[in-house]
Amino acid sequence: MIKQDLEKLILQQGILPLYFHKDSIVSVETMKALYRAGIRAIEYTNRGKEALENFVKMRKMMEEFDSKMYLGIGTIKDRKMAEHFIKVGCDFIVSPGLSEDVAEEADKNGILWIPGCMTPSEIMRAEYIGATIIKIFPSNILGSSFIASIKPLFPHLIFMATGGVEIKRENFVEWRKAGTSILGMGSKLISENLMEEGNYDEIEENVKQALKLFNSIYKI
Repeated sequence: MIKQDLEKLILQQGILPLYFHKDSIVSVETMKALYRAGIRAIEYTNRGKEALENFVKMRKMMEEFDSKMYLGIGTIKDRKMAEHFIKVGCDFIVSPGLSEDVAEEADKNGILWIPGCMTPSEIMRAEYIGATIIKIFPSNILGSSFIASIKPLFPHLIFMATGGVEIKRENFVEWRKAGTSILGMGSKLISENLMEEGNYDEIEENVKQALKLFNSIYKI
């Protein structure tokens, strides 16, 4: 899938789940739960030494799905990290900050990249070097009023709120009014406890609830 089409898919999906677990079986089973819930693009975060090996196993498991699942890698902070995951087939890259080396490596390989930004200057630079989706991070610290204030300055960029997004109607409404189009959701959607317990059914239900809520608020 070309990166413009993947961008449209993520935008249509609305919720971008993100998680990491050191155990490969838990990582794979969580991915399966997300797929059953209707997710077709996920961000697996590079937050442990097991991330690369787990990612490879997750990609192999994706071959068993009837429809395509797109697997991105998050928490990519430098070119070397990007190179490792591009070699094993990541579909897109998400960073916690703005790394021009990561952007260059992704562009060289025709891969969608999503930088994390928290200042207008960072967003301006990201837009200049070709970003189309901006992860406003950490959104819960910056606040919805910050996003609402700067969104008119960047009418052609897609804003994704990441950090502290909760599965609550008032929270989703707040982010929508601020000008976001995508919600990046981690522990509030896929908690460490649920993964540790192997409670994949509840993870699936959480995601279904989040998708339903998103569609009822953002697509009206």
